[in-house]
Amino acid sequence: MGSPEKNEEKLSKRWAIISLASVPLIMTLGNSMLIPILPEMEKELDISKLQTSYIITVYSVVAIIFIPFAGYLSDRFGRKKIMIPALILTGIGGIVAGFAAWKLENPYLFILIGRILQGIGASGAMPIVLPLVGDMFRDNEEASATLGIIETSNTVGKVLSPILGALLAGVIWYLPFFSIPLFSTISLLLIIFLIKKDEERESNTISLKEYRHLIRDVFKEHLKWLIAVFIIGAILMFILFGFLFYLSSILEDEFSYKGVIKGLLLAIPLLALSIASYVSGKKIKDNLVVMKWVTFIGIVIAGIAVALIPFMKYPVYLLSIFFICGVGIGIALPSLDALITKSLKQTVRGSITSIYSAMRFIGVAGGPPAIAVLMKYNISWMVSLLTIFALGAGVLAFRNIDP
Repeated sequence: MGSPEKNEEKLSKRWAIISLASVPLIMTLGNSMLIPILPEMEKELDISKLQTSYIITVYSVVAIIFIPFAGYLSDRFGRKKIMIPALILTGIGGIVAGFAAWKLENPYLFILIGRILQGIGASGAMPIVLPLVGDMFRDNEEASATLGIIETSNTVGKVLSPILGALLAGVIWYLPFFSIPLFSTISLLLIIFLIKKDEERESNTISLKEYRHLIRDVFKEHLKWLIAVFIIGAILMFILFGFLFYLSSILEDEFSYKGVIKGLLLAIPLLALSIASYVSGKKIKDNLVVMKWVTFIGIVIAGIAVALIPFMKYPVYLLSIFFICGVGIGIALPSLDALITKSLKQTVRGSITSIYSAMRFIGVAGGPPAIAVLMKYNISWMVSLLTIFALGAGVLAFRNIDP
């Protein structure tokens, strides 16, 4: 048995991990739980499939724009000082979108404004989690395991989101918007009370000019593999959210699966993604060579899965393919997180991980509208695009990630 001080420190770290894991969980719920109810929103708002996809896309596009600023501010002033107002803004965005859907005759524009506010909030919350893990855990093995938990929390949000979204929309179609302030408040309280002052990094006093030089030096030294990791992260999110949008539409439009049943069906392959992230984070430890090959293998698995989409159009087959795709993406993500978080100096960690998060949001933003457009044509166009992207990501992992 350890000393009381050691036990207290371990308990404090566990609670800190729980509070950190709540952020990606809640941010994912706030976005992904809308995907299974997009067909219903399309009918309620009397808008096109492409317009419906913008409800997901606008959130991500705004986050992409603001994430680099949030990364710099977190490096400059401290992680919590950025995360707390960001979570508050996320909640306000949910209230604006929900109130518009409830009270306005033509709420679509105001729903988008609410989603913009959510996106700004997300830019200052979710991406800051990765550098904060790097700040808190000096031991690489412990940090890798924690990053696995963070990715697992992210994917658990994806597992719960179709079920929760369907349950809430089953009561009133716009209720998912109003759930966002509640979730954000929970995460806000956890961050305020469970992340101690001595666990977050001290703010630094370097000037903006010095900071730009530091960032430039990081890219000079690590350009080849950093760019590869950024692009791979974007591609994996593009494939995941594109496939999720396609599957949600097909299950409802062609097979009449709606509500909680559809949510449960979508949750099965997403659960595979969640378990794969957790196991991968535990196994990679601090071995950079293992991280490279786990990333490559995960991409190959996801690429094979999307290439198999057109062979059959039965729900069980498509869900099985998505299951395999989820496993591939799930095992790759913690390695990408760890490669960035544990390879960079603390002074620039927030900004670089924020750029990585922004690239992932580009994938989230691009997936649904791209698939919505391609679904109007032969399925081979959609499959070809996803397969080519997966092939490109695999080549980047193989050639450019060099431990």
